[in-house]
Amino acid sequence: MTPEPQHLTGPDDRIPAPPPGCPAHGAHGVGPGGLHRLHEAPDLGDLYEQLRDRHGPVAPVLLHDDVPMWVVLGHTENLHMVRTPSQFTRDSRIWTPLKEGMVKPDHPLMPHIAWQPICSHAEGDEHKRLRGAVTAAMATIDHRGLRRHIGRATQRLVNRFCGTGRADLVDQFAEHLPMAVMCEVLGMPEEYGDRLVQAARDMLKGTETAIASNDYIMGCLSGLAARRRARPEDDFTSHLIADPAGLNDEEVGQHLRLVLIAAYEATANLLANTIRRVLTDPGFRAQLNGGQMTVPEAVEQSLWDEPPFSTIFAYFAKQETELGGQRIRRGDGLLLGIAPGNVDPRVRPDLAADMQGNRSHLAFSGGPHECPGQDIGRAIADVGVDKLLMRLPDIRLDCHEDELRWTESIASQHLVELPVRFTPRPQQDVMAQPSHTPMPVPQPRTAWEISTVPATPAPSPEPVPDEGTAGATVSAGPSRGRTAVAAEAPARPASAPAATAPAAPTARTAGTTGTGVGIGGGTGTGPGADPGGDFVPDRPLGAWQRFLRWWRGY
Repeated sequence: MTPEPQHLTGPDDRIPAPPPGCPAHGAHGVGPGGLHRLHEAPDLGDLYEQLRDRHGPVAPVLLHDDVPMWVVLGHTENLHMVRTPSQFTRDSRIWTPLKEGMVKPDHPLMPHIAWQPICSHAEGDEHKRLRGAVTAAMATIDHRGLRRHIGRATQRLVNRFCGTGRADLVDQFAEHLPMAVMCEVLGMPEEYGDRLVQAARDMLKGTETAIASNDYIMGCLSGLAARRRARPEDDFTSHLIADPAGLNDEEVGQHLRLVLIAAYEATANLLANTIRRVLTDPGFRAQLNGGQMTVPEAVEQSLWDEPPFSTIFAYFAKQETELGGQRIRRGDGLLLGIAPGNVDPRVRPDLAADMQGNRSHLAFSGGPHECPGQDIGRAIADVGVDKLLMRLPDIRLDCHEDELRWTESIASQHLVELPVRFTPRPQQDVMAQPSHTPMPVPQPRTAWEISTVPATPAPSPEPVPDEGTAGATVSAGPSRGRTAVAAEAPARPASAPAATAPAAPTARTAGTTGTGVGIGGGTGTGPGADPGGDFVPDRPLGAWQRFLRWWRGY
């Protein structure tokens, strides 16, 4: 007969503190009952493995102020918890320590735990109403158009530092790209800027100015919601407001904040982690360069090894139950252990093995509260990393790997900076496809010369010109933007002899296919033009090239 596992999280059942002289007494990171304080652990990953060896897939721990909590370490146990709403809920109002006053209003984790009228905290019919409105608004996003915008936003950010040869990819890239994209998705691209990025980072850090930063963000979102109620457009906010669920102003503002901040924090961490892995792991980068791994597969590998969120606060037991061999009582709190669940030896016996093609990680949670915007996060990381490496193929770390620093909390691990070095390169047109050998960015012209090229009699026989090759020329100085505009050529003198041989094939000009005016680098559409503005010989694209152009949005 096996003894019943002892319940460690009820306030009436906590094990007394170790007696004086015991090695556990007064040890750093250890609280009453010998339980570990998560917020004092120097290495949470190492602590999770110690807890797994000692307690199994579900372990008792302490939060700030010695508030008891379970942390779920097993992959299977985490999935069972998030997929069983009849036993576990996100509604913290049933949490026993909160009901009995153990969790004070100023508790450091209260912003994460406090109940809010949003879909991630709701249950039952209310959850269906709120979640349905969010997912319906997400479904209206044009993902091909989104990927085009991500590519252009990446180009703009890289243009800021590509000529310097050095950059901090956390501060200058990873923290900006998700915010630029999400502002476009929500319908407020004019609000994107350094102020909004800094406010989001400040709010997440929980500094003394976090409340003011939160007020600034909510002010931007409330103004956006008011404008869209008065004048809807084709964006996420307008569709959220127009949903039949009928969200009120507070619900709209809170869900816009949820989508913006959750997507921003998760994707910023994902971008930084993926780029760092590419720069510090030669085998990882070799697989990318050699074609054995695609960028999306590299992103999925990062979601397994370094998920953007380590844990999620929190789930709460709706009834007495058992999980992972532990007795869980009604009102107990449980942390969704994303990082420890992803390295559960029962699902990943070899952590060095590639997880290509396997999306069963816990990075986006699961069950009814699974992240609804995970495809947006994946797209930002896929396109952002791909375009960055196209622009700066020789990018390398500008410090020793051991010098990289993180800020770690129970919820996440955030890379502080990622200094890199590369060969300085010119800026590129944000509308063009990224390249490490680009043409210069087209500059605006202040003056235009319009002239007519008259046809003159030739003293010797010459072939009859093709239609569209003679006529007016619009030029922009000695640049590659010069193109010919088709016009009817004047009649040739009667004395000019007729051509005796057919004209040799010539390259297609702007007068025969595509648009006919070149501005700066030139523009063109149709078979005779490429996305960068250069006209190519009159040769039809193959099926694969046409598919790639369609896929990339050019």
